[in-house]
This record gives sequence, C-alpha cells and structure tokens, in this order.
Amino acid sequence: MSQESRLHNLFPKANEIPEVFRLGNPIEQREYLIEGELCRWEGALATVYSPVYLNTPQGDQQVVLGSTPLLDAKAALSALDAAVQAYDNGQGFWPTRSVAERIQHVEAFLGRMREQRDTVVKLLMWEIGKNLKDSEKEFDRTCDYILDTIQALKELDRRSSRFELEQGTLGQIRRVPLGVVLCMGPYNYPLNETFTTLIPALIMGNTVIFKPAKFGVLLIRPLLEAFRDSFPAGVINIIYGDGRETVSPLMSSGKIDVFAFIGTNKVASDLKKLHPRPHRLRAVLGLDAKNPGIVLPEVDLDNAVNEAITGALSFNGQRCTALKILFVHESIADSFLEKFNQKLAALKPGMPWDTGVALTPLPELGKPDYLQSLVSDALAKGARITNPGGGEVRESFFYPAVLYPVTPEMRLYQEEQFGPLIPVVPYRDLHTVINYVRESDYGQQLSLFGTNPQQIGLLVDAFANQVGRININTQCQRGPDSFPFNGRKNSAEGTLSVHDALRVFSIRTLVATKFQADNKQLISDIIHNRHSGFISTDYLF
Repeated sequence: MSQESRLHNLFPKANEIPEVFRLGNPIEQREYLIEGELCRWEGALATVYSPVYLNTPQGDQQVVLGSTPLLDAKAALSALDAAVQAYDNGQGFWPTRSVAERIQHVEAFLGRMREQRDTVVKLLMWEIGKNLKDSEKEFDRTCDYILDTIQALKELDRRSSRFELEQGTLGQIRRVPLGVVLCMGPYNYPLNETFTTLIPALIMGNTVIFKPAKFGVLLIRPLLEAFRDSFPAGVINIIYGDGRETVSPLMSSGKIDVFAFIGTNKVASDLKKLHPRPHRLRAVLGLDAKNPGIVLPEVDLDNAVNEAITGALSFNGQRCTALKILFVHESIADSFLEKFNQKLAALKPGMPWDTGVALTPLPELGKPDYLQSLVSDALAKGARITNPGGGEVRESFFYPAVLYPVTPEMRLYQEEQFGPLIPVVPYRDLHTVINYVRESDYGQQLSLFGTNPQQIGLLVDAFANQVGRININTQCQRGPDSFPFNGRKNSAEGTLSVHDALRVFSIRTLVATKFQADNKQLISDIIHNRHSGFISTDYLF
C-alpha cells in the first residue's frame, strides 16, 4: 500500500468504527470534587476535541468528545481551603490515621477504579490517541502500581515498628506527611504518571489538590465518585480549568507544601516562583528530556534498530523517556538507516482501536505544524528525509520522518520534539557524543548500543554523573517501577519509584529518650496501653 493511500484511508466513516469503541453523545461534564462533594459548575466550559477525525462527505471533521469545567480562582481556592482544613496542621483525621487505615481507603479506591476499566481505556484512546493495547497497559500498570505502593508501605512500616538504641539514646523513627500537595500530571500518561505521585501522596497522609492534564481530562470523570466515596472529605479535591486561573492562585497562596508536577521545566519554574515561601515548598518534578541513543561501530545492528524504533516511536514519540536523537557511527550509518527505515515502513498507521496499529493521530492542537517547522529548519540546513512519506500530514496525523544528517546548527539537535521525528547524527569520534551529553540542558536517560566492553565501560563512566539512567542495548524507559526514576539538570527534581515516592511525600520524625529505667517504663506503658498512634510496635501484615 502506498503512503498516499494509507493517509487517504486513515480516518474512518462513523459507521466504520466498531460498536464496542463508539462513544455516543458528547459528554458535558460540570462536576468537580471539593470537600467530599461533587459540586456543579454553572460557568464556562472547555470543549474537549479528539485527535480522531471522521471522514464525511464534507471532508475530515474533528470529533468533539465533550466539555469540562473552566473553573475560576474562587473555585480553586475553595479546593485549597478544603485540603488545608482536612490536613489541619497535621492534626486532621487523615494525617493522624494509622498506616493500616490509610491502606484500607486506598484499597477501597482501587476496587472502585477497576470497575471503570473499559470506560477509562476507551477515553484514553479517544482523548489522546493512544492505541488499545497501550491504553489497556496504562490502566493495568496503574492498578499494579497502587498494589506495589501498598506493599512497599507495609514493608516500610514494619521496619519503622522497631526501636533503635544508639549511644545511650532509644529512638523510634517513622515517616509522617508533609501537608497539602498540588498534583498535576502529563497528557501522555494522564492516568499512570499522575497516579505515581497522587497515590503515594495520599497514602502517606497528605491531603491533595489534583488538576488533570490538559488532554486526557474526561477520563478522570468516571473516577470522581470512586475518589469521593473512598476518602474522607477534603482529602482529595479535583479541579479543572486553565492553569493561570486555577493553579497560579494556589501557588501564590503559600499554602501548598508539595508541588508534584510532570511537564516542562519552564512551567515548573514559573509556578515555583509564585510561591511566597519557596524554602518551605518541596518539589517533585518530572520534566523535559532529550534522551540520546548512541550506536557504536561494534554493535548488534538488528537489536539496535529494533530498540531504537520502539524507543523513538512508541506512542508516536510522545514520551519523556523516548529516544529523541540518535548518534550513529558514520561507518554503519547507511546500514542503520536502511534497516531502520524498513522497520518504520512496517509500522501500521491508523485509529487507536485498529488491530496492530502503531502510529496514531496526535492530540496537541498545532503539533503537526510545529513538527513541520522543525523539519523545514533541518532541510534548510542540509538534512534530508530518508524514509518514504516522512513528514506527510493529514489533519492531526503526522507520519514519522527520519532526518539525516542532523548537525548542531539545527533546532532538532537540541530541541525536544516530543513527537514522531527521528534526528540521526553521524559521528566519528566518541568525544562528539560525550560532549553532547555533558553540554545538554537535559539529563534524564540515554541508551548505549554496542558489543565492545571497553567502549561501553568508558561511556558508562563518562555518563554516570550526567544522567539518571544508562540503558545498555535497550531503549530508555521508566520501568520497572521499583527502580529509581529521576533526572539531572532541567529533566527532573526528586526521585520517583514505588519506594522513593513514599519517601518524597513524607519526612522522618524521631521520638527519642535516654535509655534508662524510668524512660523505658514510660515507653512500655505508652505502647502497652496504646496511648500513642506514633509510638507503636504493631507489625503490619
């Protein structure tokens, strides 16, 4: 099938969509969650468009999925008041609950969440264009993450149940919450990435204000009742709207204790500057990345190509962990490009529900135009598109383009494209790639592809202090969730994993006394008669 015919038949007619994946009438959402109540918004609404278009006699027509509330500052600050009151300077019902009790609430939520799997998966496909397999994987992985978080907290609490004796001082160390958390997730993983901060923040005893991503907003609606019914009033508050109207007043209030955000470093910096007491603000940030894949001259070329294709184009390259620039040794560049383009040509474009589809429409308005501007810049400065059909556009769909040779003068050399563009840089000297990583503003991950142990060892040592993760003969990725997920420079602040997230949303508090008879008796009486929730030797099963 030619590229032209592939794009010609890309968007379906309404009657060609399988019945199981049809959405029906647009969803007008006016509900938002504050203080345990679903409030109704009577003000302006934001229209939610799908990246999917329909093929009609009048031409391609973009699908309108529905609308969500455009809350104002007053509504956002009401959510803040609810969270502050529920936390009550650490004396509220939620922060003073035992670990076992908080786990019960999270388990109740997980049970309710699983009831909404089909609805959330369908909305993931329609809202952000994620294919069926990956949408199902995102939902299931999120459920697994919640289970893993519960298990990790049990293990953490078991270790905290014992007393420690050091230099004549008897002490017990436990982790306690930090306060009010503002949680904002990304549109590319609006469920999974968001919940990797939201759930740890809640389960550690913090109260939360959650604002969904700019795309993938409607898919939170099926979970509102589950949040409302599973947590005490004010513990989780969910708001919608433009960030300047809602988030800016929250940060300016000075009442946010933890800022959990996944997005761009510019937005994160601008919001942090609004906080009047930045020394009291803990930030947990997953930000931009320009992860390079470095293909060495001695390499399993088939493996390198397979991993690079997946790394660069999973979910159309819209992942912070995507491979966003490939450095290929000049001695194998032609062979690499030939194999890469063959693999790329075999990727199926289509709608998210199509069987075996790998390339889907892009949710961001204007994203194809932005990608075309990067292509034009590269072509004007000496690059060429090496794959058939590369860079062709139909409405929201952008067919991947492989650009070669990319040089430092081109925007694609440094700029994060966050989409299906694959810049390939030929190099001769390893110092070229070493200097690129050292001088880059980003430092999340990179991938090394090669079989020469001396070269791999040299590069690992060169990059260990530059990025958060070095992948050998495999693509960049977040998982497994038990591994640390972080970055350097403009790529991250703080570390996330199942274990690290529990720590980043809490702080250690120590109760200590001199190890002498009267103090031992006092502590024993407190424990035996359960006079304290903090001082306890209960073992959580």
